[in-house]
Amino acid sequence: MSEILVPYHYAKSVFINCPFDKDYEPLFYAIVFTIRDLELKPRSARHVNDGGQPRINKILDLVENCKFGIHDISRTELDPIHGLPRFNMPFELGLDVGCRRYGTSDHRDKVLLILDTERDRYRTFISDIAGQDIAAHNGRAEGAISVVRDWLRPHLNPSLFKIPSGATIYSRYQKFQLDLPSYCHRLRWDLDNLSFADFMWAAYDWIKDNPL
Repeated sequence: MSEILVPYHYAKSVFINCPFDKDYEPLFYAIVFTIRDLELKPRSARHVNDGGQPRINKILDLVENCKFGIHDISRTELDPIHGLPRFNMPFELGLDVGCRRYGTSDHRDKVLLILDTERDRYRTFISDIAGQDIAAHNGRAEGAISVVRDWLRPHLNPSLFKIPSGATIYSRYQKFQLDLPSYCHRLRWDLDNLSFADFMWAAYDWIKDNPL
């Protein structure tokens, strides 16, 4: 468990900017597992619990300290109560794009992935990102795993990283999901309300015990 508490290294850290609701959780956890299985460090605002730090500062710290950024802009539905969409994900994407352009020299090599349910849907609501790398996961965990794996592949040295196929990672993720309830039972965690830190630990521990 101590492995998760050590300082993160910029070149191996991946910022995940996505919805936090229950409907999105299957995709979020699939993305986290994929990053872990590729021996990188998933990072999310869900992992930062400093109540004394404004949320925007948490996001800025994550953007600054992660070479890789995954931004899912698929949640464009109107809130049923207020009739307005959620703009957090496009806003955080903008911060990451700005950091790459206006940050330090170390930030010039930032690598960003923009996810949506359909590849060209963004044109109707955020056309200024045309020319960026937009990828579609079709709302499926298997699709998200393949897209994230293929995006990271050119940036990972095969002599330093194990790089399985997307299909292999998805198969491993399915096996991990079958084992996860036993982890939760043994550690007395609530499987239906699993914290990000607990899921991270379980994924790390399973991957360590089930190497490629």
